Amino acid sequence: MTWFMIAVVVVVAAAGLLRWRRPAWYWLTFGVLVATVRVLVRYASVMDACGLTVPPSRWRLALARMANRPVPESRAPRILRLRPTRTGLVLRLKLRPGQDAFDVAASTDRLRHSFGMYGVTSREVRSGVVEVRMTGYDVLKQVQMPAKTDTRPMRVPVALREDGSVHYRDYRAVPHGLTLGATESGKSVYQRNLVAGLAPMDVALVGIDCKQGVELFPLARRFSALADNPDTALELLEALVSHMEEVYQLIRAEQRISVAVPDAEIAADIWDLPDDIRPVPVVILVDEVAELALYASKDEEKRRDRIITALVRLAQLGRAAGIYLEICGQRFGSELGKGITMLRAQLTGRTAHRVNDETSANMAFGDISPDAVLAAIQIPAETRGIAIAGDSTGGWHRIRAPHTSLRQAVNICIKYADRTPDVPALAAYRPAVAALPSARVPLSKTAPATA
Repeated sequence: MTWFMIAVVVVVAAAGLLRWRRPAWYWLTFGVLVATVRVLVRYASVMDACGLTVPPSRWRLALARMANRPVPESRAPRILRLRPTRTGLVLRLKLRPGQDAFDVAASTDRLRHSFGMYGVTSREVRSGVVEVRMTGYDVLKQVQMPAKTDTRPMRVPVALREDGSVHYRDYRAVPHGLTLGATESGKSVYQRNLVAGLAPMDVALVGIDCKQGVELFPLARRFSALADNPDTALELLEALVSHMEEVYQLIRAEQRISVAVPDAEIAADIWDLPDDIRPVPVVILVDEVAELALYASKDEEKRRDRIITALVRLAQLGRAAGIYLEICGQRFGSELGKGITMLRAQLTGRTAHRVNDETSANMAFGDISPDAVLAAIQIPAETRGIAIAGDSTGGWHRIRAPHTSLRQAVNICIKYADRTPDVPALAAYRPAVAALPSARVPLSKTAPATA
């Protein structure tokens, strides 16, 4: 018994140490088993306490009377599947007649306390089936992306959600996006993850960084075009508009509308074209949109109007031509002048890091989800990288991108520099980069010691 007690004490101490220092390791070794047993044992009583049960049906009551048996108890949703994951548990439930998916969503906080989990979210899979995702620890405290992700063309894993799933930036599903956040909120790290994820793909990256290029020019080896001032940005955007018109002419010439062509093969965008003639897609990253919209003279106002007009045209018409916008800024409201709200309406994907005021959060989510606005203004200043990601459907998630240093992003861009496509319309704006040195050369030579 002495050795047995010592072994128990060692195991308990190891579990406590892992839970404190390495919560992910604790979950994979001890937590998943403990949580599974706790959920299965408490399930019926927790569902009854949370009001997620339904009374017995009439035919069950009639059978109980006929058989002279006790009245049957209320029934909870049926468990279809309980699946452990690297961050928590996934519980799939079959709702009883009369229950609604909203009832489960409204009870997630009570389920979190009752099951002793860190977080609980729910979503409706199909009619009558709800998936409840439970996380065993704070997955956003130290983000660790899974080794395998569902990466596809123009679909980049950029962050981890609070329920443990991967947050993807899918340009074909959500063509244009807006990223807001105050200084030191994590926008730059989020942007580096985007560039690092797009670098291995067949895509042309176009950057507009009016802070003299301090954010994007270190990554220049993977960019097909870069602009570091508003004047160059105007010329670059108008060149992209001309490129978009040429792509539409190509699509028009290759639509192949005839009786013999199946409906699915009629070309309406670049992804319907054959691979050998398909133009390379273009992703435009604007680092600080306010620098393009501000002006101090009449000439700058004319330039500003042309820039915003070009951005609006690209946002409205660029999707079919394979041109996607990724706009970043600290604020993005009507105070930036005419055309800004029209541009914002085209930016379906919304991501907001920590903001300085509620108005900034309303700029991102005020027109799609009031709950996301409240979540955005509650992000603490000491948790850099935490963000709220939403879209025009009203759904939103709390996410955090893994920390990617500028050196790591530069190394990735150098590694995939050979994948930088040559777009003729953007050749004049291709950044000039020096050749990589073959070996490190010392700055000075040490003279040999003489006797």
